[in-house]
Amino acid sequence: MIEASQLSKRYGDVHAVRGVDLRVEPGEVFGLIGHNGAGKSTLFKMMLGLVPASSGEIRIDGQSVTGPHFREVRRAIGYLPENVVFYDNLTGLETLAFFARLKGAGRAECAPLLERVGLAHAAGRRVKGYSKGMRQRLGFAQALLGRPKLLFLDEPTTGLDPEGIREFYAIVRELRRGGATIVLTSHILSEIQERVDRLAIMKSGQIQATGTVQQLREAAHLPLCFELELSAGAHSCLDTALQGLAVRAVRQQGNAVSVHCPRESKMAVLGAVSALGARVTDLRVREPSLEDVFLGYSS
Repeated sequence: MIEASQLSKRYGDVHAVRGVDLRVEPGEVFGLIGHNGAGKSTLFKMMLGLVPASSGEIRIDGQSVTGPHFREVRRAIGYLPENVVFYDNLTGLETLAFFARLKGAGRAECAPLLERVGLAHAAGRRVKGYSKGMRQRLGFAQALLGRPKLLFLDEPTTGLDPEGIREFYAIVRELRRGGATIVLTSHILSEIQERVDRLAIMKSGQIQATGTVQQLREAAHLPLCFELELSAGAHSCLDTALQGLAVRAVRQQGNAVSVHCPRESKMAVLGAVSALGARVTDLRVREPSLEDVFLGYSS
C-alpha cells in the first residue's frame, strides 16, 4: 500500500527526513514512533502529498504521490493531524458536513459517523463548547469520511480518556477487518504495543529499525527479567542454581528477587529456577516493553 524509497526532506539547513525506505502492506496497522522532531509528521505530510520531497519517491496504492493519478488515490485516504482545528461556531454535524463536501462524501455518512465515535449526543452543539477529547473524536470522524482504504492518524488518542482510547482502538480493529491500512503515531508506547502489526522507530529523520514488537525486542538484545518470590531462606539455593549461567544481575528485596539475563539464556535460567520446586512461590517472566526497546534504539 505504501512504498517509500530513499525519501528525504530539507528545510534550509534542517534535514527533517533522511533517506527513508519504508514499506507498509495492505491491511496492516503500522506504528511510527520517535522523539518530538524525529520527522514523523513530516513523513506523514509527504506521504499525503501535502509536502514535496526533496529527493526520493513515494508510491501509494501503486501511484506516485507526484503523478497524475494521485488525486484519485487521495480520495481514498483519511488523515487525522496531530493538532485538530475546527470552526468554533459550527456544530459537530455542520463541521462533518463541511468536510464531507470537500472530500466528495455523502452527507448521509455524517450522523452515523458521529454516533460511531461517540458524539451523537453533541451533534447539534457548537464546536467551541467541545472538550479536547470531543474535538479529537470529531477529527477521527472527519478522517473516516468516505470509507478510506488508507488512514494516517497522528497522535490520534491525544485528549481521550481511557474509555475513549478503548473505543478508538475497537474502531481501528473493525477497520482492519474491513481491509483498511492504518498508519499511526503515538507517544504512549504502552498503548500501541499490542495493537500494531509492525512498527518503525525514527530518530533524527531516519528509520532506525522496522519490525514486529517481538522482532525489535530480539534485535535490540535487551535482557529478560525473571521476577521471583522465594520462600524464607531460599536465597542461597537460588544463588547455587544460577552459578555458571549467563546472568547479568540479581536484585533482592526481601523475598522478592529479580534475575536479569540475556534472551539466549532464558531456558537455562528457567530450568534452574524450576528445579528449586516449592522454594519458588511465584514466578513472572517480563519481556522488555516497547518503551525499553525504543529507548534502546534511540539512546
